[in-house]
Amino acid sequence: MSPLVSLFLLHIVTAFATQLHPGYYLGTCPKAEIIVRDVMKKAFTRDPRSLASIMRFQFHDCFVNGCDASLLLDDTPTMLGEKLSLSNINSLRSYEVIDEAKAALEKACPGIVSCADVIIMASRDAVALTGGPDWQVKLGRLDSLTASQEASDNVMPSPTSNATFLIDLFGKFNLSVKDLVALSGSHSIGKARCFSVMSRLYNQSGTGRPDPAFEPKFREKLNKLCPLDVDQNVTVGLDASPVVFDNQYFKDLVSGRGFLNSDQTLCTFPQTRGLVKQFSINQGVFFKAFVEGMLKMGDLKVDQPGEVRKNCRVVNY
Repeated sequence: MSPLVSLFLLHIVTAFATQLHPGYYLGTCPKAEIIVRDVMKKAFTRDPRSLASIMRFQFHDCFVNGCDASLLLDDTPTMLGEKLSLSNINSLRSYEVIDEAKAALEKACPGIVSCADVIIMASRDAVALTGGPDWQVKLGRLDSLTASQEASDNVMPSPTSNATFLIDLFGKFNLSVKDLVALSGSHSIGKARCFSVMSRLYNQSGTGRPDPAFEPKFREKLNKLCPLDVDQNVTVGLDASPVVFDNQYFKDLVSGRGFLNSDQTLCTFPQTRGLVKQFSINQGVFFKAFVEGMLKMGDLKVDQPGEVRKNCRVVNY
C-alpha cells in the first residue's frame, strides 16, 4: 500500500459523519426505509444470491473514500470508476437492485434520499432478510462527485490476505480486531469464485502444496469443484449455509472448512482465534458484534463536496 493511500486512510478515520442519525428522512421521505426494504424483498424472491452481493456493497463503498456511493458510478471518458477494480470485477453484482430502489425513492420523494444511504439501508436489509440481525441505520450521507478505480485497487484486501494485514487495514479505519472478525462474518451468505481459492488448493505461499489448514475431506471436495483446469468463474458457497445469515461461517472456520485464505487465517492467528471460537459458539454475540461493526463502518467519511444523485450511476448535471 502506498504512503499516499495510507495518509488518505488516516484522513478518512478522523472525519466521521457527525450529522448522521436514525430517522433522518422522517420529515422529508418518511417511507424511505420501507420503500428500500420492499425492493429488497422482491430481489430476494427473484434471486436469493443477489442479497449477498448487495450486503457487501457497504464494505466496498465505505472502505474507498468513505460511504459516498462512489462504488455505483459508471465509467466516463474522463474517469475510471470502481466497478471494474480488482476486488469488484466478476465479484459484485446486482447493481440493478440499487437502481430499482433509487427509482422508487425518486418517484416518492424526488431528490431527497442519497444513493449512499440506499447502500446502507439495502446492506442492512440483505442481512435481516436472510435471517440475520436487524438494526436502526444512521442516515444523512451525500453522494460523491467522482470515483477512483485506483483507490479501490489499493485499499480493498485480496482473498489471499492474512490476519496481520487485515488487522492493520481495519485499524486504519478505526475498526478493532473484534470488528474485523465480526464483519468477516458477512461471508455467512454468498458464494465466491474458484479463482479465489486456487492458490490455497494447489500452491499455498508458493509451496506447490495445499494450505495445511484445510480439513482433508473439505479439501477433497474443493479439488472436485475447483480442479486445476476448471473455469475459475465457477462459484462455491462461502460456508455450508450460503443463503442463511448465521454463525455457520465461524463453525466452518473452527473445523478447517473456510473457503478463502482471508477467512481461514482468522482461526489460525492468535489475536483473532478466540473471537472466531466465541462467535462459533454464540450466534447472539456474533450478531451484536456484527451490528456494531456495520454501524462503525457506516460512519466512515471524507470531507469532500457531495450531492444527492438523481441516478446512482451518474452525477447530476
